Amino acid sequence: MKLLEPIKIGSATLKNSIAMAPMTRSRASFAGVVGPSTKLYYEQRSSAGLIISEAINISVQATGSPLTPGIYNQEQIEAWRSVTDAVHAKGGIIYAQLWHTGRVGHSLVKQGEIPVAPSGIAIQGQQHFTMEGMKDYEVPRALSTEEVQAIVLEYRQASINAMEAGFDGVELHAAFGYLPNQFLAESANQRTDQYGGDHTNRNRFVIEIMHEMCSAIGPDKVAIRISPTSTYNNIVHQDPKGQFTMLIEALNHLPLSYVHIMNVPFPADQYPQYPANAVEYFGGGSQHPIIANCGFTKETGEAALVEGTAKMISYGTLFIANPDLPERFEQNASLAEPDRATMYGGQDKGYIDYPMMNQ
Repeated sequence: MKLLEPIKIGSATLKNSIAMAPMTRSRASFAGVVGPSTKLYYEQRSSAGLIISEAINISVQATGSPLTPGIYNQEQIEAWRSVTDAVHAKGGIIYAQLWHTGRVGHSLVKQGEIPVAPSGIAIQGQQHFTMEGMKDYEVPRALSTEEVQAIVLEYRQASINAMEAGFDGVELHAAFGYLPNQFLAESANQRTDQYGGDHTNRNRFVIEIMHEMCSAIGPDKVAIRISPTSTYNNIVHQDPKGQFTMLIEALNHLPLSYVHIMNVPFPADQYPQYPANAVEYFGGGSQHPIIANCGFTKETGEAALVEGTAKMISYGTLFIANPDLPERFEQNASLAEPDRATMYGGQDKGYIDYPMMNQ
């Protein structure tokens, strides 16, 4: 089974071709510090060839949801070090996913500060979770050119912090409608400076971040996650084929360890300009290994590896309830179902109490 075969990603040889996808679990403290339960959570899942951490805020401003972790101060860095040490002790490899939520947040979560974005365009038709309940999205404050460039450098520093915390690499979260994805999309980016307008300008923020991250921590330790067909958080691309093809070509010139592509389903009648299969369409143009994500089963994941459309498959929800997912695949064992009521926030229930197969 190709899913269980070792693979070289970046400078590391992974024990199998199964990745644990990044998943927000909202178990950090209000100060963005992870604790012993988070250490155990990742340690339990160390049989994955690669663990990609939950999204980690790169600054106070980057924070969009309560109880999500950060990596911008020493207390947070040291707490993550206990997690990476535990994963490494089990023979695992773990990357940090770096996060700026942009307009996907609320001032109630941001110490009263209004969320920032490429342009002052609010998310419509959705609400955001706060500790005071669900709230409508606010109109974000448009970032100045200088502020955009400062955030690029915050990603650089977050990459350095992640290496200090013991991570094996970093992944830029440029998917699912968060700040880098907002810059990529016309629906969120109506800027008139060098970060808005044509494909080159809207891609610029992401490319500059990737350059800084590679420069900061060296080759084969930096990756990116994209979602060219996701419409979540009011993201719409007018020409995703042209834009993301150009983005992939630019990424080919950087020493990345992988490109992580979310194959998000979409209503084809509403978005005829979207490719039917984002992994196949964009992955073929990448010179870096492709990790494919979104809705894969053991069978469809294996098929994608056999066909050569991806080098690894990342699984999200399956890893929540099945901490030993690779072993279950190997033994063709039944899979547990996650408790969706405990996915976000709460204590240890639904977090570290899912049993291993032999339990």
